[in-house]
Amino acid sequence: MDLEFNNIVTEQFSFVKALSDKNGKRIIVVRHNRTDEKYIRIDTAHDTEIYDALKKLKCNNLPKVYGVFPGPDGNSVIEEYIDGLTVAQVMSEGLYGESAAREVVKGVCNALYALHSRGIIHRDIKPENIIIDKNGNAVLIDFDAARVYKSYKTQDTSFVGTSGFAAPEQYGITQTDERTDIFSVGVLMNVMLTGEHPSRKMYGGRLSKIIEKCINVDPEKRYSSVVELYNKL
Repeated sequence: MDLEFNNIVTEQFSFVKALSDKNGKRIIVVRHNRTDEKYIRIDTAHDTEIYDALKKLKCNNLPKVYGVFPGPDGNSVIEEYIDGLTVAQVMSEGLYGESAAREVVKGVCNALYALHSRGIIHRDIKPENIIIDKNGNAVLIDFDAARVYKSYKTQDTSFVGTSGFAAPEQYGITQTDERTDIFSVGVLMNVMLTGEHPSRKMYGGRLSKIIEKCINVDPEKRYSSVVELYNKL
């Protein structure tokens, strides 16, 4: 539903619950007073370049960003509320089989294709950042670590991401690019299938060769794009 959001802090929305409040960013669930629909509101003192870019994207595997609005202490973002369970929550009941894992990863690849087409590198792909919605779609969330690729840079300013899922280049060796997210997707697949990081236990089934290529230490030896990875899946 497309809505015209005005005075987002008080008049149109009611507070439902807080999700996070750290590092200059507060994330809460709000309810629209007229439609009764839930949304995510992100109040941040940081740059909103990523969210400005996300407003232009339409992808079933990404939450829709409705707008970025100036506030007294920074900006507020209104984002689609995704009703569902994270992959981490699903895994609390057991590991994924190959078929189910393949479908989740294909959805993540769709999300990454949309992001990469805008030069956005997610940099924090992990079970907690993928929600399986009520229609069974895998939706990639949380853009705290995301950055826009700059061709003139040789490395990232600082490490951002989740240890274990982060590619070697996220530690400042070289600049992150599309292949950085592909590394994390490989780790994700292995964790979904074995419950373990590849350094502790490598999956031995049909997807093992794909995982091994994704997590190669040398970015040049990984899949060059999520399109190539998707086609292999």
